[in-house]
This record gives sequence, C-alpha cells and structure tokens, in this order.
Amino acid sequence: MKDNKIKIAVNGGINFGAKLTARQLLVLAKHLGDDEELELTTFQQLYVEIPEEKKEEVIAELQEAGLHCYPVGNYVKSLRTCNFCKGSEEEGMPVAIELNKRIAGIPVPFTVRPAYTGCPVGCGEPLMNDIGVMKIRDTYSLYIGGKSKGKDAAVGHLFMDSLTSEELYLVVERLIGFYSEQGKKREQFYKFVSRVGSEALLECVQSPS
Repeated sequence: MKDNKIKIAVNGGINFGAKLTARQLLVLAKHLGDDEELELTTFQQLYVEIPEEKKEEVIAELQEAGLHCYPVGNYVKSLRTCNFCKGSEEEGMPVAIELNKRIAGIPVPFTVRPAYTGCPVGCGEPLMNDIGVMKIRDTYSLYIGGKSKGKDAAVGHLFMDSLTSEELYLVVERLIGFYSEQGKKREQFYKFVSRVGSEALLECVQSPS
C-alpha cells in the first residue's frame, strides 16, 4: 500500500536571490523517488510531495538543512524578492525577512502573492503581484491589486507610501486579516480590492487597534 502524499512548498528563505546549497539539494533528493520530480514555481518555490504520516519528521529535516517550508493552496505565499544587489542593509533584507515571517502561510480565500524589492528598479516585480513592497531610501511604498496573468493583467496601484518598517508590517497584516475575514470564497485579492475599494481598505488599516 502506497503512502499518502501531501505537497509542500520549499525554498531557501530570503537571501541574495533564489538559491539552494548542495546540502539542501541532497536533502530534497533523499525524499524523492526515482520517478518523482520537483516542480519549480514562478514564485521562487519548489513543490515537493512527502509522506503525510512523516510530515513533521520530514519538515524538521528540511528545516535543519536551512530550507523554509510552507503550505500549498489558499495561503499567503512566501515573499518573492529581488536579489538585494546593493546589499542586505541598504535594500532592507531584514525587513523582508520579518515581513515574510509575519504573513507567509496565513489562510486566505484565494492564494495571495506578495513581492518585495529593495529599490525603485523593481526586480522583485512588486507592481505585478497582489501585494507589492518597494523600498525607497529609508521608507517603504505599498502597492496592491496587481495581476500578472490573463488578458486583463494590470499593475497594482500605490496604496500607501513613506511607511516605516513597523508601519509596513502593521498595514500588510491588517490588509491580509481584513481579506481573510471579508473576502468571498475563492475571491482573488485584486477582485477583493476592486469590490471593497481603497477608501474602505484605508479606513481598515488606519483604524486604532
């Protein structure tokens, strides 16, 4: 009898680009059958199937090798990022890491794809994703409602700018929380933004806690 398999998303965390070490590749290969494949997504993740009854054990082994593991489905994806080509501090890698820690894996009505870029060049493509963050000097601009696929593809619009890192965390967490509570089943984030409107969303994120 074959083991039941579940799919998880894996990456090397937020670093200077989407990279994996030899050790990480070896650990992943250990859990693949001869006829199994890794699926590489456009969001800097690998999909791998693991035995359901060994889920905790396998994830612990992957994490011990420095891999980050996320659920697959209607959750907030791990943060897609740029390559931080000007350096960790200048382009805000610690902020990207913290933001990812706070939002990745949160259940939502439909998959949310957040992206981050450390400068206005925009290598992380923040305007083409559901939630996009662009670092400009010492503050952060937040874009929402981007759509990268389909004949109705569109860039996101500037929602708030000149945010501090703490303000950014709070606003993004409140946006996702509001979407989790008020979004319709399988309602994509850009449709939710269009239906609710920027005014109501601003009121939500700016309301006293």
